[in-house]
Amino acid sequence: MKSKTMNKAMMIDFYELTMANGYFESGKKDQIAYFDLYYRKNPDGGGYALYSGLESIINFIDNLEFNEEDIEFLRSKNMFSQGFLDYLKDFKFTGDVYGFKEGSVVFPNEPILTIKAPIIEAQILETYLLQVLNHQTLIATKASRIKYSSKEKTVIEMGARRAHGLTSSIDGARAAYIGGVDATSNVLSDQMYGVPSGGTMAHSWVQMFDSEYEAFQAYARIYPKHSTFLVDTYDTLKIGVPNAIKVIKNVLQPMGINHYSIRIDSGDLTYLSKEARKMLDEAGLENCTITVSNSLDERIIKDLLVQGAEIDIFGVGERLITAKSDPVFGSVYKLVAIEENGHIIPKIKLSDNVEKITTPDFKSVYRIIDEDGHFEADLITLHDEKIKDKEPLTIFDPNNIWKQKTFENYQLKCMQETIYINGKRVYELPSLSQVRNYAQDQLNALWPEVRRFDFPHQYYVDLSRGLWTVKNNMLESIKDES
Repeated sequence: MKSKTMNKAMMIDFYELTMANGYFESGKKDQIAYFDLYYRKNPDGGGYALYSGLESIINFIDNLEFNEEDIEFLRSKNMFSQGFLDYLKDFKFTGDVYGFKEGSVVFPNEPILTIKAPIIEAQILETYLLQVLNHQTLIATKASRIKYSSKEKTVIEMGARRAHGLTSSIDGARAAYIGGVDATSNVLSDQMYGVPSGGTMAHSWVQMFDSEYEAFQAYARIYPKHSTFLVDTYDTLKIGVPNAIKVIKNVLQPMGINHYSIRIDSGDLTYLSKEARKMLDEAGLENCTITVSNSLDERIIKDLLVQGAEIDIFGVGERLITAKSDPVFGSVYKLVAIEENGHIIPKIKLSDNVEKITTPDFKSVYRIIDEDGHFEADLITLHDEKIKDKEPLTIFDPNNIWKQKTFENYQLKCMQETIYINGKRVYELPSLSQVRNYAQDQLNALWPEVRRFDFPHQYYVDLSRGLWTVKNNMLESIKDES
């Protein structure tokens, strides 16, 4: 049975459905469960991640339902009871969602999202939530690193043709914009989300004319206020830059235009940009900017600037939109508690790998901020635990409790927002520009040592003594049972 339409509700791993049907048949469909969505390791060996994807998640939950076509398809699998299929016909999310604001700086092992809902509802959300957060947070994080390496020079996302599919390109451009990139080549992302798009010419434009000069001249006359000349089609320094200079002087300057650029897309970008800068300046075109592209990422950009490259704008494609150097974010979705007779019962998952042992119970996350506004550490507490922010606060490493630090002059900020209560959204979506501005404020509040690319300072995410006690008691209890 082939589907004629695409319903995002069906973006679900099959075992979510077998478990959901099992819960239904076992009489557990109404039992409340708590799931945390978090990740274990920062991408690229970095010191942080930048959360993106909440708007997509909200739109998914707001419109979550199964249609007749979906029900008939599931019936054809001969795996699900009629009662369960009838349940899906009237499916609506009725639970609670708590989470960080989109654009927040986040760290390993803290719950970015917490879902409290009947177990079937919570289970059905898993796959979509993970794929959205894994992709968009990965790209936003990569973009923030690239923008940081550029020393606040303009960065344009240009990876649409190398992206892993349509939504990867569209949502990736939005995430990159949140991460600090200034614009995109992707027109659809502009139309859908308002990410500023732009672009000028490809090598094929130059090749279509009898000479490079004619190609530049034609473009300048058609788009005088948006002229960037691609100068490396034939020979960057001998032909391309001289032709660009001629067209600027012969066509654009007589029209009163004083904004223009050249673009270099191949070769030794440091050498070529330096030589091009000399030629432009000698021609009196000090205000002509230089754009470069060609498989750039944060480390290449950093090296180019260290080498003294004369570059004003970076066009970054495949290594941003695919996060090529570390393309898997790896967030997980774990059961941390259930409710029985109105009481929260914590749950824990053990593993031979210490990093895979979960932190149980319904939790809150607080950020400790110093007097200058810098982020110092995050503290995970029990959801109803009272933290007195006017008193000295001692936190300790959850695995090595002898490692402690006490804060005295600090602010304490709860990082979670209430997004849904009883299935009703109570959170107002901010605009894309608001998310982007918030993200930049978050990044600026990090110490430079956390943002450096090699051996960044470890940002501590610690457990409160109350939460640590719950976790440790559960571990000891399981040990005694074995």
